[in-house]
Amino acid sequence: MKIGILSVLLVLLLIASSFGAIAQQKQLNKGTVQRIKVHSKGLEGNLSGDSADRFVSVYLPASYNDNPKKRYPVVYFLHGYTDDDAKFYGLKKHWMVLPPILDSVFAKEPSQEMIVVTPDAYTRFQGSMYSNSVTTGNWEDFIAKELVAYIDSKYRTLAVKESRGLSGHSMGGYGALRIGQKNPDVFSSVYLLSPCCLNSTPVPLQNVPISYLRADSIKTIEEFQKADFGTKALFASAAAWSPNPANPPFYVDLPSKDGKLQLWVLQKWDANRPLNSLDQYVYNIRKLKALGFDAGDKDAGIAASIRTLDNELKKYGIPHFFEIYQGDHVNRVGERIETKMLKFFAENLSFQGKK
Repeated sequence: MKIGILSVLLVLLLIASSFGAIAQQKQLNKGTVQRIKVHSKGLEGNLSGDSADRFVSVYLPASYNDNPKKRYPVVYFLHGYTDDDAKFYGLKKHWMVLPPILDSVFAKEPSQEMIVVTPDAYTRFQGSMYSNSVTTGNWEDFIAKELVAYIDSKYRTLAVKESRGLSGHSMGGYGALRIGQKNPDVFSSVYLLSPCCLNSTPVPLQNVPISYLRADSIKTIEEFQKADFGTKALFASAAAWSPNPANPPFYVDLPSKDGKLQLWVLQKWDANRPLNSLDQYVYNIRKLKALGFDAGDKDAGIAASIRTLDNELKKYGIPHFFEIYQGDHVNRVGERIETKMLKFFAENLSFQGKK
């Protein structure tokens, strides 16, 4: 009888030890997040008054601290309009948190571990559009040159373009395409999640849209802060694509003034739409190893724009990944990152750093 009891206790002890080992292994498979500040010369003196010292969240995979000789590919992930890095890395409440997704994928595939980097692009206008502008600063240069150089100098990266990816959601997807097609010597692979702002928005010439009139009526920073989402987005677009250093307090030209449409402003905006300038960047896009993009079917305008992008790339015979899935602008983005985006980078980035 005593032998039977001892046997049962031994089995229970072994089971408890196994669960403890599993729990410990799961804990070991968790990456760490560092939130640092990076100073940008290109953002100095921007007319919006935003700080040139930018927060940057850096995800380091689980093996980073245990394997001091190992170097990693880097994926730069750009957040969307009204977001910031803190939201995506669990430091603020948000609709999606990135590190648990990365932990889950890399725990299953340790050989595919990557460093993931997200700069804080939240500005006075709630988003930079990742564009160079005297009003908001040189965001393209900050991402492609200063931030990449800083991360390569401070972390054990594979510091070649073959091991460097660029991605983003919504405004960040727009930024990823804008920056990626201009810098194929910096990034080798680009993935866009529900990218906004790829094509021009039709504007009726006979009537000024109500949203334009609302923006035109705002004269102070306090009025801007009380405005609706769409009005603020118009200001963000103007700050990025039609800056005016002689027009305080916002230092922008809006698409309407004194109730009249300013077509020349819209032409400036159109010049910043990637689908309008794609032909001029075809040679650069061909230098990328891989390009992928997706959007939810209920995200109708964006889904339509990436269908056009798909067709344009097909005309030039440029290989790419493209998919419309069942979803809206945010509800399945985490799943897409887990099952599509990370797989895309695992297949296309170099984990040896070889050119």
